[in-house]
Amino acid sequence: MDRFDAMQAFVRVVETGSFTKAAATLHMSKTTVTQLVQQLEARLRVRLLNRTTRKVNVTADGAAYYERVVRLLVDMDDAETSLSSASMTPRGRLRVDVPSPLARMLLIPALPGFFARYPEIQLTVGVSDRIVDIIGENVDCVVRGGEITDQSLVARHVGDLKLGIYAAPSYLQRFGTPVHPRELEEGRHNTVGFLWFRTGKALPYAMQRGEERMEAHGRSQLMVDDGNAYLAAGLAGLGIIWLPQYMARPHLASGELLPLFEDWQMTPMPMYLAFPPNRHVSAKVRVFIDWMIELMAEHAPVAG
Repeated sequence: MDRFDAMQAFVRVVETGSFTKAAATLHMSKTTVTQLVQQLEARLRVRLLNRTTRKVNVTADGAAYYERVVRLLVDMDDAETSLSSASMTPRGRLRVDVPSPLARMLLIPALPGFFARYPEIQLTVGVSDRIVDIIGENVDCVVRGGEITDQSLVARHVGDLKLGIYAAPSYLQRFGTPVHPRELEEGRHNTVGFLWFRTGKALPYAMQRGEERMEAHGRSQLMVDDGNAYLAAGLAGLGIIWLPQYMARPHLASGELLPLFEDWQMTPMPMYLAFPPNRHVSAKVRVFIDWMIELMAEHAPVAG
């Protein structure tokens, strides 16, 4: 039995709650993972997992062992990185998941600089606006907009996106230019609805001008759940949209979008980088977090 492989298999089974899922994330067969865990239990002479036909639960001894093993595996990873004779930079495969517009407009264009700094890291980027099962899908960290409500994750505040409301010239030619947000509630105008991934519902436009505050839902003939599709709908004149300034900026410069309600302000959207709490942050994750903070400080700094 390879003790390292056995410990990795055990940790992955605990984190995924399944031998099948653990095997998939480790690129092993289910039989191999099962045998490794059984051999580990035999060596330790203690039951680490309780197995039923439907799920796997960790025992009290297994939970205590899991905490020790996780720290040991991360320490081993950091030790190997620090002793690399070819490079003192972190190395290994890193899997992250980010919203599609942020990936297309900020993260991907900046990656040449990241790889120049960390050439030994292999990065797999999942691009989506959906909720990702970090542990079940073996993702190291995710970047998301809005407050992180999942108490099982550690969240690091990395930036704040300034927001604005915009429309395409073609839309304004057909429906006119609203001068007050309450006009969005009067039925004449269309807004493109964005289905928030946590609730499956569209959020209202929350705005403030001095002491005047209001929330406008608007009438949505079209609703989407992807940021790039949402922007495309606005550019096509299908409705009024609210966007982070970094997404709107190039289209304002080209005249494809025009700003609305410029004397009103919207609360910035906080951006968080989240990762599982039971894993010590490895060197490769740590440098990615630091790099993301630098990237967001340039494009969407944390509001002071």
